[in-house]
Amino acid sequence: MNLAANFSMLASRRSLFGLSVCDCGWSSALAFLNDLACLPLGQTVVSFLNANNANLMIADGEYRQALSRHLVLPDGIGVDLASRVFHGAPFPANLNGTDFVPALLTYMTHSMRIGLVGARREVLERAAANLRAHAPWHEVVAISDGFFDKENSQEVVSEIERQGLDILIVGMGTPLQEKWVDAHIRPKHARLVLTVGAYFDFAAGVVPRAPSLVRRLRLEWAYRLLLEPRRLGRRYLIGIPLFLCNLLRYRFGRGLDMTVPLERPAVVPLPPLTDFDDGTAEIQAPKAAAGSGR
Repeated sequence: MNLAANFSMLASRRSLFGLSVCDCGWSSALAFLNDLACLPLGQTVVSFLNANNANLMIADGEYRQALSRHLVLPDGIGVDLASRVFHGAPFPANLNGTDFVPALLTYMTHSMRIGLVGARREVLERAAANLRAHAPWHEVVAISDGFFDKENSQEVVSEIERQGLDILIVGMGTPLQEKWVDAHIRPKHARLVLTVGAYFDFAAGVVPRAPSLVRRLRLEWAYRLLLEPRRLGRRYLIGIPLFLCNLLRYRFGRGLDMTVPLERPAVVPLPPLTDFDDGTAEIQAPKAAAGSGR
């Protein structure tokens, strides 16, 4: 495991609406998260920021605080536009969860035990079966649908702990999933946690992906709106103008109070660096936590 090659990504971020978002390409993001999942201690929670999530975050301080403790990846054309406005260039890659999750599982060559929480039970089971077929060297467990009592979820949390997971994937919709993970999921439950919204619907084949040409044109949002106008109409027809208004407010200094302190993302603590004569650095291998079974 070569964490030294990816260490610079920890400092490679862009601020969007007061939130730090990772500025990285596909290869560095996949390698970095693979390395974190292989560490014997700590936890990293990964979330995604798109235009809709940005609107929600601006209006919801609790959601913003949860995201500030996560490693946030850029998702979609909206945050690319915001990056152009605030930083003069788009993000190096569109790391949307629907593409990123299967890519990450393929990238990981070591067998991982992966738990799924969210969606309807039958959808979750189909998503788990498809992920097993996609990357059969991993163990994929459908733990719970997403319709449990979020205020009294100890039974689900206990089952997650009992499963002895390396990776937990939670798809219950934004901002509920991020808040729930932030409140209940700890390092003993999984080293790597991904909050993925409606990903299980795509993984199960319940909702089709847009054709490849539409995705290349960055118009998948329009394709989804055509498929589900009742569910997504407000999100896009109202959300897009709202996002543009928020973008202008922040660009010209009339956004929310940016002096509110945000916590650093909850990236696993890295072991100390050892410097060499040639100016390079290597991360020393961490000592395994006592009693660690993963």
